[in-house]
Amino acid sequence: MLKTPLHALLLLMIAMLCVQGSGSLAKILFQSFPVLTVSAMRLFFGALILAVIFKIWTINFKVVRWKAILSYGFALAGMNALFYLSLERLPLGLAVAFEFIGPLSVALFHARQRYDFIWVGCAILGLVLLFPLQQAQQHLDLVGVFFAVAAGACWALYIIAGQKPSGISGNHTVCLGMSIGMLCLLPFALAAGAIDRVFELPNLYYFIGLAILASALPFTLEMIALRSLTPLSFGTLMSLEPAVAALSGFIFLGETLLWNQWLALATIIVASIGCTFTTQHARQQKEAQ
Repeated sequence: MLKTPLHALLLLMIAMLCVQGSGSLAKILFQSFPVLTVSAMRLFFGALILAVIFKIWTINFKVVRWKAILSYGFALAGMNALFYLSLERLPLGLAVAFEFIGPLSVALFHARQRYDFIWVGCAILGLVLLFPLQQAQQHLDLVGVFFAVAAGACWALYIIAGQKPSGISGNHTVCLGMSIGMLCLLPFALAAGAIDRVFELPNLYYFIGLAILASALPFTLEMIALRSLTPLSFGTLMSLEPAVAALSGFIFLGETLLWNQWLALATIIVASIGCTFTTQHARQQKEAQ
């Protein structure tokens, strides 16, 4: 168990950097494999890696609360597949903006104190400022929008399901949940085809790298962080994701940022820091009583 939300924030930042680092690998694989095949195999290798690392055979399956595990696994499957499908039809900035309706809705639902609404409001303002207005003036693919919003709904379920007691450790919960998510997507991947080429070199190396950066490591870190954060805190802190993506594009891809996007990054960072400190202060006051 983490001692403070600051430790949880550090783990979330590492998880976000891993996810953003996996973007280039995913783009390479999209050129040769169907989207659902990439999504299913990403979860397959992620689950396999975690099964070995965390010794899945040591789980006492009699104490597993399968309702919590199943909801977590379904959320993982939907979140991954639907977001990848939205990227086929929408620019990345638009897809991320629509997807974040999910975690921000969870944060807003759990907002109780006036400071909660301030931080959630700052996060929403930052996401609006990040929204690519020039692209938004073009015709939007409504199917792509639906996929992105549906991915956001699965993300909201992921936040809620990740905090439900599963009867086993957080690491084993991620492992079983990822396995269930993979089984959900496997029939679609088989129908899409090209699974046999996944195990050819160097494709196999790409998929293993994608599984580690995009699934195994970040989902494990998020599960640990979820145990120490409220849904409000997690939903608000995850608004740092598009900020990390924008900064990654600026640093590694040379993508220029407009003044409103720099302001958006500052607004989102303020929201995340404020939410972290007010949550920690409220927890200390509660413990002192």
